Amino acid sequence: MENGPEFVNILKKQFLEYKQLNEFFMLSGDLLCIAGFDGYFKRINPAVSQLLGYTEEELFSKPINEFVFADDKNSTIDSRHHVYSGKPLRNFENRYLTKAGEIVWLSWTSMPLLDQKLVIAIAKNVTEKKLQEEERNIFIDNLTKINEDLKQFTRMTSHDMRSPVSNLLAIFNLLDLSKIDDAETVELVKLLKSTSERLHATLDNFVDVMIKGDKLNVPVEKLMLSAALSTVKNSESSIISDAGATISEDFSAFDQVVFNTLYLESIFLNLITNAIKYTHPDRKPVISISTRTLDGTKQLMISDNGLGFDMDKVKDKIFGLYHVFHNRPDSKGIGLHLVYTHVTAMGGHISVESNVNEGSTFIISFKK
Repeated sequence: MENGPEFVNILKKQFLEYKQLNEFFMLSGDLLCIAGFDGYFKRINPAVSQLLGYTEEELFSKPINEFVFADDKNSTIDSRHHVYSGKPLRNFENRYLTKAGEIVWLSWTSMPLLDQKLVIAIAKNVTEKKLQEEERNIFIDNLTKINEDLKQFTRMTSHDMRSPVSNLLAIFNLLDLSKIDDAETVELVKLLKSTSERLHATLDNFVDVMIKGDKLNVPVEKLMLSAALSTVKNSESSIISDAGATISEDFSAFDQVVFNTLYLESIFLNLITNAIKYTHPDRKPVISISTRTLDGTKQLMISDNGLGFDMDKVKDKIFGLYHVFHNRPDSKGIGLHLVYTHVTAMGGHISVESNVNEGSTFIISFKK
């Protein structure tokens, strides 16, 4: 019976299964290996040699830990003891040194065969993912430092500016307007005093927001968009007048929002002054401000007829810090970043629609 056709068929089946498994073992792009409890490789597929740069003989001749990066040797030993105790190991990551001296990251899944004192293991090369994570962490660290530097600069600037503004207000209070005969001059002095008072209040509010912002508690309240816009138009009346700018407003869809006062006024200020700064040389600036409700979301839209942007080029850089898109000596790349920061800090979203030489529309969606 042992030499009959049935026995031959069983041998053929086992041979084919072995051949298929062997082909899978040899052709797999992942690193496959069998290691002994003595810490040596017993069998490896070609992917191991190709990645590490050693021949099979070199890899078999030394303990596995000889190829492990120095800082990861102890954790690798601990992981082996975990497997030797009969427990499978999943997603264990460590570094190996190639023959060329390069570091590669491997993610291991290992299964023990206790009766044979062997470990079957498969590893994936995750070096690229690790490098991306490292670059991302470096980027986040740098961005955090930049943000801290900006906050420190803002605190210092706001604090230092309050003193000369206070002195300026003191001088205005000393002026006796009754002694000035020219009515136009009196109105100009009143305007300067009003602007200085507004600047002083803005600086005070800004410092308060910075302090509360550090405590993750930016104050919000119910605000009227029309009132915030009126405040900005009054404070920038000279700039608006000199530019011959026309500002239209329509808050019929809604006028009230829950927001931070300083942030809202800063949004209006930056978008209006930008519209004037980047006006088209062949026409006066026309700014349209309106509200709408779209799918239950309140939206504020601020449009202009200025230079606009090539959206294919600027893409997601438009709100980036220090990104400048027009050749103007007074362009610093801060205004739009501030607008974006204010909106997102309040849980909102901002987008822009624009065409070159046709103007731009900024759409601010408020948090529901």
